[in-house]
Amino acid sequence: MARGVGWLGWAVAAGLPLAFLAVFFVHPVAAIVGRGFVADGALDLSGFADVFGRARTWRVIGLTLAQAGAGTAIAVVLGVPGAYLLYRTAFRGRGVLRALVVVPFVLPTVVVGVAFRSVLAPSGPLGFLGWDGSFAGIVAALVFFNYAVVVRTVGAFWAGLDPRAEQAARSLGASAWRAFVGVTLPALAPAIASAAAIVFLFCATAFGVVLVLGSVSYGTVETEIWVLTTQMLDLRAAAVLSVVQLVVIAGVLAVAGRARKRRERALGLASPQREVPRLALRGPLARRADQVAAVVTGVVVVVLLGLPLGTVLVRSFHQPDGGWGLANYANLGTTGGRGALEVTVWDAAATSLRTATDATLLAVLVGGLVALVVSRRPRGRSARRAVGAFDALFMLPLGVSAVTVGFGFLIALDRPFGLALDLRGSPVLVPIAQAVVAVPLVVRTVLPVLRAIDSRLHDAAAVLGAGPARVLAHVDWPVAARSLGLAVGFAFAVSLGEFGATSFLARPDRPTLPVVIFRLLGRPGAENLGMAFAACVLLGALTAAVMGLAERLRSGGEVW
Repeated sequence: MARGVGWLGWAVAAGLPLAFLAVFFVHPVAAIVGRGFVADGALDLSGFADVFGRARTWRVIGLTLAQAGAGTAIAVVLGVPGAYLLYRTAFRGRGVLRALVVVPFVLPTVVVGVAFRSVLAPSGPLGFLGWDGSFAGIVAALVFFNYAVVVRTVGAFWAGLDPRAEQAARSLGASAWRAFVGVTLPALAPAIASAAAIVFLFCATAFGVVLVLGSVSYGTVETEIWVLTTQMLDLRAAAVLSVVQLVVIAGVLAVAGRARKRRERALGLASPQREVPRLALRGPLARRADQVAAVVTGVVVVVLLGLPLGTVLVRSFHQPDGGWGLANYANLGTTGGRGALEVTVWDAAATSLRTATDATLLAVLVGGLVALVVSRRPRGRSARRAVGAFDALFMLPLGVSAVTVGFGFLIALDRPFGLALDLRGSPVLVPIAQAVVAVPLVVRTVLPVLRAIDSRLHDAAAVLGAGPARVLAHVDWPVAARSLGLAVGFAFAVSLGEFGATSFLARPDRPTLPVVIFRLLGRPGAENLGMAFAACVLLGALTAAVMGLAERLRSGGEVW
């Protein structure tokens, strides 16, 4: 009886997330695929011939690949020194710097777009570079976002490498550089490959940054889908591009999955470093690697991370009349100049907080169940493969564009499954779409902690007569709770700043804060621009506060 109840419980734990994914991810994405392949109930590939016959399509695909490739390469080159500094050396304030590096990753894309637009503008601190509205400016913003992915992925792996191999090479006469290139770098290859695949994925599907920073000349597949849907009403062409994007993303996810497995196997063979050497920049014990890593990381943190955000903060106090003060913040209680908005920014902020709360609760529930199921270690090969497939399935939303998800909602949820119910105008869809985007982050945060539990604890509890429910309550839950704060923080921050799907689904009278910022940027007038800067500071502060609280509550778990 107890065994039957246990199997029923696991079936429910797996079935609920699968039902959620099927209705709110697979079904909308399948509807998009159908739009691209089927016309009037029959297979029709003429849409592909039409879209790929356009010169604009090839230019957009080329720009997408070029921006993603350049952003990935630069993020890796800059991130490896940061990984060394923050994970292979010890110094005062290292924990604070680690937390600071993570903040850009969870900042709303619209805020980052506004930040780089302000710093690269002709009147901005880096205006002399001439990067405003350019390919280089977009790539710089993509690196800003994804720098933390490289630092934490490579750094966490590097911290587990046995330093004796490099020390042996040095004792045999190899220089520090030769020992790094010949010994350490090959050992880091699985982590670097995993980080590069994820960064490429995020760069290729970036939406808000490209939409704010890029002119018509620098559109990507992501922004092209949005333009075709919202401005040109060419739904079939948008569906074709969505299908192409899904194919590319599936390939990148496959590469990322293989790289992650190689990294996990390598970590299993590595010996954890017992002692982290102190940072040595001066004196007889100074190390050249420490000096290079400190200089590169310092430049990145100050110029790439700090300067754009600092510029937005300063410009938020620049009043429309040319003076300095709090007028832009006072205007957040209005609808902007010339009726730019239908609601005030404060109303939009309240909507964002309510929506993010609902999305977080849903994402933590679904993601927690997925992590619990995937953390099991079945003995049978077929069962292990099923668990692996279950894990991979719930990683798909991490790579599939949020724009594609929002577009799919509009197509698929008009009379879903034949029901006489149109959900497209329902405000419930916005938190559901945000939860779909946040679930993979929750899984990747909680799963490593659950997998770290010794399976013998489960066996011992079962031998002592504990049922499945008691095992979960007394063995798994106390450990999983250690990562719950970080999971909630990431889910809330991602939901708070989500723009891709929300831009399709938010009702005009109930916009979220990122949608309001984008609308203010599109309206003329110094008053609206000043309000956009102030709203960016508000949204960035909310996100940073959420992540700061999550880091304080964290006692385990990694996202990447």
